[in-house]
Amino acid sequence: MNLINKMVQRAKADKQRIVLPEGTDERTLRAADKILSDEVSKIILLGNPLEIEEKAQQMGLTNIGKAYIIDPKEHIKKREYIELLVELRKNKGMTPEKASKLVEDPLYLSCLMIKNGDADGEIAGAQNTTGDVLRPALQIIKTLPGVKVVSGAFIMYTQTPQYGEDGVLLFADCAVMPNPNAKELASIAVSSAKTMQSLVGVEPKVAMLSFSTKGSAEHEMVDKVREATAIAKEISPQLMIDGELQADAAIVPEVGKSKAPDSAIAGKANVLVFPTLESGNIGYKLVQRLGNAQAIGPVLQGMAAPVNDLSRGCSVEDIYNMVVITANQAIGLKN
Repeated sequence: MNLINKMVQRAKADKQRIVLPEGTDERTLRAADKILSDEVSKIILLGNPLEIEEKAQQMGLTNIGKAYIIDPKEHIKKREYIELLVELRKNKGMTPEKASKLVEDPLYLSCLMIKNGDADGEIAGAQNTTGDVLRPALQIIKTLPGVKVVSGAFIMYTQTPQYGEDGVLLFADCAVMPNPNAKELASIAVSSAKTMQSLVGVEPKVAMLSFSTKGSAEHEMVDKVREATAIAKEISPQLMIDGELQADAAIVPEVGKSKAPDSAIAGKANVLVFPTLESGNIGYKLVQRLGNAQAIGPVLQGMAAPVNDLSRGCSVEDIYNMVVITANQAIGLKN
């Protein structure tokens, strides 16, 4: 049974309420229909109910009627959410007038539902930018206690079972932080390890990547990775982590033994933390396209409740998989 199938079974056993704010998007509707048919999770669709029902009928979707459909313009809890938003953002100048407009925005409404305990997780991004998805999430849901950095990880299913965990690796940050400082990079490493543990179910072995391995080069970028590794060890002393390591030294046993013979991680890493967003984003896309790897994500890390961002070029399968992952994140946070 592959990883997604395992997560599907876990989600089915403890159904979470996943809100999809882009409720009129055709790919979203198809994914929701399959999720409901497979009984993976409960689905909340935001959008005009008549438009959703009409589109579902035109596409021959027979399970959308099982979803809970909410019209952002008018629903039973609108006043309650207005008051909640005012309370949460009053120090930032939020007024009832401003809040009454924002709660009609599905991206804000979905976050308010989660904050109010009416939903367990959110997925958006098929029609919206990452910035638009993250802004209300950071304002309303916020980050986990002690976590100040939100980052984006990809679970990579590669065609090379000799690397990572039978070919499965986690790459971060590939989606959010352009140039994290040492403290931020350390936080990304700790969050990535937790994601590997909770979603893949294996002990994380974290490599802090660089163009240098254990002093083979000197540069301020290398210094940042070394410092981040030390900070991560202080934050999470039990974490299996090492750096700085070049990519081959991190995952190839022979190279790891040659370049970093005293490292417990070199040649065995299953979590790769990139020093910058550009290197992480380029890295995962090259592995995906040239190596025919399946990239699932980005899985947003560090939020107090799961909010995940899709690519606007996402497929129905991508949305389905992210619902499964979001449900598993929600279960993990509750446990």
